[in-house]
Amino acid sequence: MTDQGDEEARGTAGRRARGELESDVLAALWAAGGPSTARQIQERLPGDLAYTTVLTILSRLYDKGVLVRHREGRGYVYEPARDEASHTAHRMHSLLEGGSDREAVLARFVSELSARDEQMLHQLLSGDGRSGEDERSPGKR
Repeated sequence: MTDQGDEEARGTAGRRARGELESDVLAALWAAGGPSTARQIQERLPGDLAYTTVLTILSRLYDKGVLVRHREGRGYVYEPARDEASHTAHRMHSLLEGGSDREAVLARFVSELSARDEQMLHQLLSGDGRSGEDERSPGKR
């Protein structure tokens, strides 16, 4: 069987890559721009996921501290604990901390950046970035 056949077989089985459903749920919440119920999230997700599956994923993300929830009626509304950029930065930091050779990981990461991303990183490191949260920016001196 060819690689394409293997991909088709996995697609037919309907199995997602590990963590893909959690990522899809988080993306739906970020896109919502505010608190959402499990039913609202289920409606935003592709495919025909069971409501109980969505509840399970939401519970797992809540237990991991990725989501916050508030009681609304008999159920909950959920929202991300962090914005998307903060969440991604936290994941990157965790991966870096978990590596045995920090210098090698950083060197490989930088060597694989696009020219545009490399320029952006250079600007951020030199303090020329336009991040409103950067304490080194001229407006915050």
